[in-house]
Amino acid sequence: MRVALMVEGQNGLTWERWRHILRLAERLQFPSLFRSDHYFTGPPATSQQDSLECFLSFVMAAEETSRLRFGPMVTPVTFRRPVDVGRMAAQIDDLSGGRFVMGLGAGWNQPEHDAYGLSFPPTRERFDRLEDAILMMQSLWSPGPSHYDGRYYQLDGADCQPIPQSGRPPILIGGGGEKRTIPMAARYASEWNCVSLTPEAYAHKRGVMARACDAIDRDPDEIEHSMMMFHAVGPPELVEAGGRFAQRMFGGAGQSLDEFLSAFKAAGRLVGGADQVVDALGRLAEAGVAEVQFQHFLFDRDDVPEFLARDVAPQVADIAIGSHT
Repeated sequence: MRVALMVEGQNGLTWERWRHILRLAERLQFPSLFRSDHYFTGPPATSQQDSLECFLSFVMAAEETSRLRFGPMVTPVTFRRPVDVGRMAAQIDDLSGGRFVMGLGAGWNQPEHDAYGLSFPPTRERFDRLEDAILMMQSLWSPGPSHYDGRYYQLDGADCQPIPQSGRPPILIGGGGEKRTIPMAARYASEWNCVSLTPEAYAHKRGVMARACDAIDRDPDEIEHSMMMFHAVGPPELVEAGGRFAQRMFGGAGQSLDEFLSAFKAAGRLVGGADQVVDALGRLAEAGVAEVQFQHFLFDRDDVPEFLARDVAPQVADIAIGSHT
């Protein structure tokens, strides 16, 4: 199993902090660093902070690092014209030497769309647009002039140069929805990502994925299985600091920190020191998760990434997926 990082780019991420995190992740030899694509996620009157434009930040990632794979987790199809997203993805992948992952989703946060004057169609249409956008991008990334006539998006002789390498950029689809998200990931994704599930809940979702792949005669092992993880981990002082940050983020007024962390853990998030984290990751590996991307919220502190790189990643590196005992 691999241990990686994830950053919420809308929570006060500045250029200085982003450059530092990139260099930190590279120095600590994390395999991946993903970031969210949001303008804000809470109430617009109180939650808008420094929030770097996602695709501009990936140009810096391509230049500041040499090994990390990186990308959005995930880009809403509602934010930008998919043809522009496809062009940027192809060029960032080329700039980085083939390290970019194109994470895509249907979008979910209506207040964010309203504040920025973006259309927020009904759920069915957003998923229809997502599938249409994926097919259009795959056509755009193919050699030669592209022609695509979808319900929402079209190409008529577009020649996207530089052309990405065959099969690139890989598409990541995030989410655990069993009616649309998982079947779409089964059909189109190179990587499928869920968020903070217990091993039991994940095993159920993986079964849904296996059946969706079987329905289209695809081997589910062709798809990378990863999980973004909310957490409060490390020595006791870090568990407390992470827990209090999570309590502010998720709510929990009127609860003691111990009460909040107990509920937080029961919901599938990781809580505790190295032994507890390694054991939990082992059980997720047994359920089929190949990489866990830990949220890095405390931007001005390096101790959580350092704890993960020093005390967790080496202990789980040799755990074979599906075979932990």
